[in-house]
Amino acid sequence: MNRLLRYLFFTVIVRLVVLIVLGLNVRNRDRLPARGPAIVVANHNSHLDTMVLMTLLPLRLLPAIQPVAAQDYFLSNPILSWFARRIIGILPIRRIRAEAGDDLLAPCYEALAKGRILIFFPEGTRGEPEKLADFKTGIARLAEHCPDVPVIPVFLHGLGKALPRGEAILVPFFCDVFVGEPLAWSGDRQGYMQELNDRMQGLAEKGQFASWA
Repeated sequence: MNRLLRYLFFTVIVRLVVLIVLGLNVRNRDRLPARGPAIVVANHNSHLDTMVLMTLLPLRLLPAIQPVAAQDYFLSNPILSWFARRIIGILPIRRIRAEAGDDLLAPCYEALAKGRILIFFPEGTRGEPEKLADFKTGIARLAEHCPDVPVIPVFLHGLGKALPRGEAILVPFFCDVFVGEPLAWSGDRQGYMQELNDRMQGLAEKGQFASWA
C-alpha cells in the first residue's frame, strides 16, 4: 500500500507542481544516473529541492531513490515521520554518535550496496535563498568509502525563492537545474572537497544569475 501511495504522490501531485506550477529548465539531464548505485549531490535552499531531483529521474527508479535526511528532524511528529519514510522514502541518519567509532554514514553505505540512488545535500541543512553555504565533509567520507559509486553534482536555482526555508506558501517561479559531470574519488578528502566546491561554483556560474534583492 505504501508503495502505491508513493507512486500516486509523485506521479499525480509532485509532478504536477514541479512541471506545471514551477516550470523547469534542465541542462544536461542525460548526466543524471540511469541506475544505482549513485549519489546525486545538490545545494539546498528549499523543501522543493528533494521533490525536483526525484522527478528528474525516471519513474521506474523511484523505489531505488532515497534522499538522505537527519533522523531527529522527523522524530517529534509521527505523521511527518511516516510520510517522510514511507512516501518520500528518506534514508534517516543520526547527527550524533552513540559511541566512539560509530559511523553515522553506515546507513548510506548499506543503501549503496543495495543499488540505491542517494540524494545528498552536503550543506547539511537548508540555507539562505540562492546562497551556497560551506559543504560538510560527509560527502568526501562517503565517496572514500564507496569510490566506485558515481557522484553527480547538481546546482538548483530558483527553488529557494519559490519555497524558502520557514515559508509554507508556494510561489510559482521558473527554476533552473544544472547537472554536472560525475566526480570521481581523488584519494584525498581535502582535494575532493575543493573539487566538488569548484564544480558546484562552476555550475552556478553557468546561469549568470543576478543576486536576489
